[in-house]
Amino acid sequence: MLMSVVSRDAGFEAYPELAGARVMITGLSTSIGVDLARSFAERRARLMIQTAERSPEMVELTALLAATAGDLTLIDVPFSEAATPTRFAQRAAEGLGAIDAVINLTQLTRAELSYVSDIEEIEDLVTAKLSAMREVTEVAANRMALTWSEGTILNVVIGPAPQSARDAAVLGLVRQALAAMTTDLARRWSGDVVRINAVGPKATTLDFSSGACLTSEPDIAALALHLASRKGRTLTGYVFDAEGVARRGC
Repeated sequence: MLMSVVSRDAGFEAYPELAGARVMITGLSTSIGVDLARSFAERRARLMIQTAERSPEMVELTALLAATAGDLTLIDVPFSEAATPTRFAQRAAEGLGAIDAVINLTQLTRAELSYVSDIEEIEDLVTAKLSAMREVTEVAANRMALTWSEGTILNVVIGPAPQSARDAAVLGLVRQALAAMTTDLARRWSGDVVRINAVGPKATTLDFSSGACLTSEPDIAALALHLASRKGRTLTGYVFDAEGVARRGC
């Protein structure tokens, strides 16, 4: 969807205006968001990153990002009652002074798709995947509005390609919930020049109406850069399709 406005090469555009941009990323792991974080770091953005992963690979990634980013703060704890999404967003706003861009990441695994068997379990899955990013979005958007920032927020939910009609149905319900959330939040903050968009899993390859898909991490990184730049200031309330991005850990 709307891929014609975005280069498929994340390094194609320089976006010099992103140097010094204050960027918050949640849900980063070594299986989702690596290219996205590197793209902002390479443009000298100031990064506040939340990750639940503690691994040698994450240590290496953090060092790589710190080498090019304008500034980097890593919070390596999962969201919990003690470390809520709201508290993290507030801490990021305080640490960065203001927020220019937020990217929230979450991933559906094949095991999670296989586990759900009824509508209640699907609703629980949707809540588990979307509640934290909605919370962060609301806090960040409110902060952007209070500071008169022309900010952008991108919520990214990726998943494996469906292997059955059942998988496609679950992914379709997740995407519908994400689309409804995106429309609601984008409308709520449209008067404050806060733009809110999303990337969701494409439920089926038989849908010919949605246009081109994001098919890799560099695609998502390119989209995030575009939306954070001056060129993306007219886009809000959109859900972009992603297919075939989630491969590892599924």
